[in-house]
Amino acid sequence: MTEYLTSADGTRIAFERKGSGPALILVDGAMCYRGNGPNDALADALADRFTVYTYDRRGRGESGDTAPYAVEREYEDLEALVKEAGGDPYLYGISSGGALALDAVAAGLPVRKLALYEVPYVVDRSRRLIPDDYESTMDTLVAQGRRGAAVSLFMSKGVGLPGFVVAMMHLMPAWSKLKAVAHTLPYDTGFTAPLQRGEPLPRDRWAGVTVPTAVVAGTKSPRWMRTAMRELAAVIPGAEHHDLPGQTHIVKPAALAPVLARHFRN
Repeated sequence: MTEYLTSADGTRIAFERKGSGPALILVDGAMCYRGNGPNDALADALADRFTVYTYDRRGRGESGDTAPYAVEREYEDLEALVKEAGGDPYLYGISSGGALALDAVAAGLPVRKLALYEVPYVVDRSRRLIPDDYESTMDTLVAQGRRGAAVSLFMSKGVGLPGFVVAMMHLMPAWSKLKAVAHTLPYDTGFTAPLQRGEPLPRDRWAGVTVPTAVVAGTKSPRWMRTAMRELAAVIPGAEHHDLPGQTHIVKPAALAPVLARHFRN
Protein backbone atom coordinates (compact mmCIF):
# COMPACT_ATOMS: atom_id res chain seq x y z
CA MET A 1 0.00 0.00 0.00
CA THR A 2 1.35 3.41 -0.96
CA GLU A 3 1.90 5.89 1.85
CA TYR A 4 3.19 9.46 1.72
CA LEU A 5 5.44 11.68 3.79
CA THR A 6 6.55 15.27 3.42
CA SER A 7 10.20 16.15 2.96
CA ALA A 8 11.80 19.26 4.45
CA ASP A 9 11.11 21.41 1.37
CA GLY A 10 7.46 20.35 1.23
CA THR A 11 7.87 17.70 -1.46
CA ARG A 12 5.54 14.72 -1.16
CA ILE A 13 7.46 11.43 -1.19
CA ALA A 14 5.64 8.17 -1.91
CA PHE A 15 6.78 5.04 -0.11
CA GLU A 16 5.73 1.54 0.83
CA ARG A 17 6.57 -0.72 3.74
CA LYS A 18 6.29 -4.47 3.96
CA GLY A 19 7.35 -7.20 6.34
CA SER A 20 8.27 -7.03 10.02
CA GLY A 21 11.44 -6.64 12.02
CA PRO A 22 14.17 -3.96 12.09
CA ALA A 23 13.72 -1.15 9.58
CA LEU A 24 15.60 -1.38 6.27
CA ILE A 25 15.44 1.33 3.60
CA LEU A 26 16.23 0.49 -0.05
CA VAL A 27 17.45 3.21 -2.44
CA ASP A 28 16.99 2.86 -6.20
CA GLY A 29 19.45 3.82 -8.91
CA ALA A 30 18.98 5.98 -11.98
CA MET A 31 15.46 6.03 -13.48
CA CYS A 32 14.21 3.28 -11.14
CA TYR A 33 11.28 3.60 -8.76
CA ARG A 34 8.64 1.40 -7.17
CA GLY A 35 7.18 -0.79 -9.89
CA ASN A 36 10.10 -0.22 -12.22
CA GLY A 37 13.33 -1.43 -10.69
CA PRO A 38 15.06 -4.20 -8.75
CA ASN A 39 14.19 -3.17 -5.21
CA ASP A 40 10.57 -4.37 -5.20
CA ALA A 41 11.64 -7.99 -5.59
CA LEU A 42 14.48 -7.50 -3.13
CA ALA A 43 12.02 -6.11 -0.58
CA ASP A 44 9.89 -9.25 -0.99
CA ALA A 45 12.97 -11.41 -0.40
CA LEU A 46 13.83 -9.56 2.81
CA ALA A 47 10.36 -8.94 4.26
CA ASP A 48 10.48 -12.08 6.41
CA ARG A 49 13.36 -10.57 8.40
CA PHE A 50 12.95 -6.79 8.14
CA THR A 51 10.37 -4.05 7.81
CA VAL A 52 11.47 -2.98 4.34
CA TYR A 53 10.88 0.52 3.02
CA THR A 54 10.93 1.26 -0.70
CA TYR A 55 10.23 4.73 -2.02
CA ASP A 56 10.01 6.79 -5.19
CA ARG A 57 12.93 9.17 -5.31
CA ARG A 58 11.81 12.71 -6.08
CA GLY A 59 10.69 13.25 -9.65
CA ARG A 60 9.73 9.60 -10.12
CA GLY A 61 6.61 7.52 -9.72
CA GLU A 62 4.20 9.14 -7.28
CA SER A 63 6.71 11.49 -5.62
CA GLY A 64 6.86 15.23 -6.24
CA ASP A 65 9.80 17.20 -7.58
CA THR A 66 9.99 20.66 -6.05
CA ALA A 67 12.43 22.97 -7.82
CA PRO A 68 15.23 23.83 -7.66
CA TYR A 69 16.90 20.45 -7.35
CA ALA A 70 19.94 19.88 -5.16
CA VAL A 71 21.35 16.61 -3.93
CA GLU A 72 20.79 17.87 -0.38
CA ARG A 73 17.06 17.65 -1.05
CA GLU A 74 17.48 13.90 -1.63
CA TYR A 75 19.37 13.65 1.66
CA GLU A 76 16.36 15.34 3.30
CA ASP A 77 13.99 12.88 1.61
CA LEU A 78 15.98 10.03 3.14
CA GLU A 79 16.05 11.77 6.50
CA ALA A 80 12.25 12.02 6.46
CA LEU A 81 12.03 8.32 5.64
CA VAL A 82 14.48 7.49 8.45
CA LYS A 83 12.19 9.34 10.88
CA GLU A 84 9.15 7.52 9.48
CA ALA A 85 10.96 4.24 10.07
CA GLY A 86 11.55 5.09 13.72
CA GLY A 87 15.17 6.21 13.44
CA ASP A 88 18.44 4.27 13.14
CA PRO A 89 17.46 1.95 10.25
CA TYR A 90 19.63 -0.16 8.00
CA LEU A 91 20.28 1.38 4.58
CA TYR A 92 20.97 -0.24 1.21
CA GLY A 93 21.61 1.42 -2.16
CA ILE A 94 22.15 -0.05 -5.61
CA SER A 95 24.08 1.57 -8.48
CA SER A 96 23.77 5.37 -8.36
CA GLY A 97 21.33 4.89 -5.48
CA GLY A 98 24.32 3.50 -3.62
CA ALA A 99 26.23 6.69 -4.36
CA LEU A 100 23.31 8.70 -2.96
CA ALA A 101 23.06 6.51 0.15
CA LEU A 102 26.81 6.68 0.79
CA ASP A 103 27.01 10.45 0.40
CA ALA A 104 23.94 10.93 2.59
CA VAL A 105 25.53 8.90 5.39
CA ALA A 106 28.76 10.87 4.98
CA ALA A 107 26.67 14.04 5.34
CA GLY A 108 25.27 12.80 8.66
CA LEU A 109 22.23 10.64 7.85
CA PRO A 110 21.74 8.49 10.99
CA VAL A 111 21.69 4.81 10.06
CA ARG A 112 22.77 1.65 11.85
CA LYS A 113 24.54 -0.10 8.98
CA LEU A 114 25.04 0.51 5.27
CA ALA A 115 25.28 -1.81 2.25
CA LEU A 116 26.10 -0.86 -1.34
CA TYR A 117 25.82 -2.82 -4.57
CA GLU A 118 27.94 -1.83 -7.57
CA VAL A 119 28.10 1.94 -7.30
CA PRO A 120 29.08 2.94 -10.88
CA TYR A 121 32.37 4.70 -10.19
CA VAL A 122 35.12 4.28 -12.79
CA VAL A 123 38.66 4.20 -11.39
CA ASP A 124 40.60 2.61 -14.26
CA ARG A 125 40.76 2.66 -18.05
CA SER A 126 39.30 -0.80 -18.70
CA ARG A 127 36.15 0.76 -20.14
CA ARG A 128 35.44 3.75 -22.33
CA LEU A 129 35.32 6.81 -20.12
CA ILE A 130 32.42 9.23 -20.20
CA PRO A 131 33.01 12.31 -22.42
CA ASP A 132 34.16 15.54 -20.82
CA ASP A 133 30.88 17.20 -21.83
CA TYR A 134 28.68 14.34 -20.59
CA GLU A 135 27.02 16.27 -17.76
CA SER A 136 26.48 19.47 -19.74
CA THR A 137 25.08 17.56 -22.70
CA MET A 138 22.70 15.69 -20.41
CA ASP A 139 21.54 18.96 -18.86
CA THR A 140 20.94 20.46 -22.31
CA LEU A 141 18.95 17.50 -23.61
CA VAL A 142 16.73 17.47 -20.53
CA ALA A 143 16.22 21.26 -20.69
CA GLN A 144 15.18 20.89 -24.34
CA GLY A 145 12.69 18.16 -23.48
CA ARG A 146 14.58 15.59 -25.56
CA ARG A 147 13.91 12.75 -23.16
CA GLY A 148 14.65 9.91 -25.54
CA ALA A 149 17.99 11.42 -26.48
CA ALA A 150 18.85 11.85 -22.78
CA VAL A 151 18.11 8.18 -22.07
CA SER A 152 20.17 7.15 -25.10
CA LEU A 153 23.09 9.28 -23.90
CA PHE A 154 22.91 7.70 -20.47
CA MET A 155 22.73 4.16 -21.80
CA SER A 156 25.50 4.60 -24.39
CA LYS A 157 27.99 6.94 -22.74
CA GLY A 158 27.07 6.54 -19.07
CA VAL A 159 26.38 2.80 -18.88
CA GLY A 160 28.55 1.93 -21.86
CA LEU A 161 26.08 -0.21 -23.81
CA PRO A 162 26.79 -0.81 -27.51
CA GLY A 163 24.87 1.36 -29.94
CA PHE A 164 22.84 -1.51 -31.39
CA VAL A 165 21.65 -2.49 -27.90
CA VAL A 166 20.51 1.08 -27.19
CA ALA A 167 18.73 1.16 -30.57
CA MET A 168 16.89 -2.05 -29.72
CA MET A 169 15.81 -0.59 -26.38
CA HIS A 170 13.75 2.01 -28.27
CA LEU A 171 11.49 -0.84 -29.40
CA MET A 172 10.91 -2.30 -25.96
CA PRO A 173 7.82 -1.52 -23.82
CA ALA A 174 10.03 -0.27 -20.97
CA TRP A 175 11.36 2.58 -23.14
CA SER A 176 8.33 4.77 -22.40
CA LYS A 177 8.87 4.30 -18.66
CA LEU A 178 12.50 5.34 -19.00
CA LYS A 179 11.59 8.45 -20.95
CA ALA A 180 8.99 9.38 -18.32
CA VAL A 181 11.73 9.84 -15.70
CA ALA A 182 14.52 11.03 -18.01
CA HIS A 183 14.34 14.50 -16.44
CA THR A 184 15.89 12.98 -13.29
CA LEU A 185 19.03 11.75 -15.06
CA PRO A 186 20.97 14.95 -14.26
CA TYR A 187 20.31 14.22 -10.57
CA ASP A 188 22.21 10.92 -10.74
CA THR A 189 24.91 12.05 -13.16
CA GLY A 190 25.60 15.03 -10.91
CA PHE A 191 26.88 12.88 -8.06
CA THR A 192 28.36 10.00 -10.07
CA ALA A 193 29.96 11.52 -13.19
CA PRO A 194 32.77 13.33 -11.32
CA LEU A 195 33.94 9.92 -10.10
CA GLN A 196 33.70 8.22 -13.50
CA ARG A 197 36.87 9.73 -14.98
CA GLY A 198 39.22 6.78 -14.53
CA GLU A 199 40.96 8.34 -11.52
CA PRO A 200 41.44 6.91 -8.00
CA LEU A 201 38.62 7.56 -5.55
CA PRO A 202 39.20 10.41 -3.09
CA ARG A 203 40.49 8.94 0.16
CA ASP A 204 38.89 11.55 2.42
CA ARG A 205 35.43 11.95 0.87
CA TRP A 206 33.82 9.27 3.04
CA ALA A 207 36.17 9.45 6.03
CA GLY A 208 33.20 10.32 8.24
CA VAL A 209 31.34 7.10 7.44
CA THR A 210 31.82 5.13 10.64
CA VAL A 211 28.87 2.72 10.47
CA PRO A 212 29.59 -0.88 9.42
CA THR A 213 29.50 -0.91 5.62
CA ALA A 214 29.40 -3.74 3.10
CA VAL A 215 30.40 -3.14 -0.53
CA VAL A 216 29.18 -5.89 -2.87
CA ALA A 217 29.94 -6.70 -6.51
CA GLY A 218 29.00 -9.55 -8.81
CA THR A 219 31.78 -11.78 -10.08
CA LYS A 220 30.36 -11.63 -13.63
CA SER A 221 30.20 -7.84 -13.71
CA PRO A 222 32.74 -5.96 -15.87
CA ARG A 223 36.28 -5.59 -14.58
CA TRP A 224 35.95 -1.81 -14.17
CA MET A 225 33.00 -2.26 -11.83
CA ARG A 226 34.68 -4.93 -9.72
CA THR A 227 37.86 -2.86 -9.49
CA ALA A 228 35.93 0.22 -8.39
CA MET A 229 34.11 -1.69 -5.66
CA ARG A 230 37.32 -3.08 -4.24
CA GLU A 231 38.75 0.42 -4.16
CA LEU A 232 35.58 1.85 -2.63
CA ALA A 233 35.72 -0.70 0.19
CA ALA A 234 39.34 0.31 0.79
CA VAL A 235 38.57 4.02 1.23
CA ILE A 236 35.49 3.65 3.48
CA PRO A 237 36.74 3.19 7.06
CA GLY A 238 36.34 -0.42 8.14
CA ALA A 239 34.24 -1.44 5.12
CA GLU A 240 33.99 -5.06 4.02
CA HIS A 241 34.10 -6.15 0.38
CA HIS A 242 32.00 -9.08 -0.84
CA ASP A 243 32.05 -10.87 -4.20
CA LEU A 244 28.69 -12.29 -5.18
CA PRO A 245 29.33 -15.41 -7.29
CA GLY A 246 27.68 -15.54 -10.69
CA GLN A 247 26.00 -12.15 -10.42
CA THR A 248 26.05 -9.11 -12.71
CA HIS A 249 24.72 -5.57 -12.27
CA ILE A 250 21.27 -7.08 -12.79
CA VAL A 251 21.57 -8.89 -9.49
CA LYS A 252 19.14 -11.63 -8.50
CA PRO A 253 17.32 -10.89 -5.22
CA ALA A 254 17.63 -14.53 -4.13
CA ALA A 255 21.43 -14.23 -4.33
CA LEU A 256 21.73 -10.79 -2.74
CA ALA A 257 19.19 -11.03 0.08
CA PRO A 258 21.16 -13.53 2.24
CA VAL A 259 24.31 -11.39 1.99
CA LEU A 260 22.44 -8.29 3.10
CA ALA A 261 20.64 -10.15 5.88
CA ARG A 262 23.93 -11.46 7.31
CA HIS A 263 25.54 -8.03 7.17
CA PHE A 264 22.65 -6.22 8.80
CA ARG A 265 21.80 -8.78 11.49
CA ASN A 266 25.32 -9.83 12.59
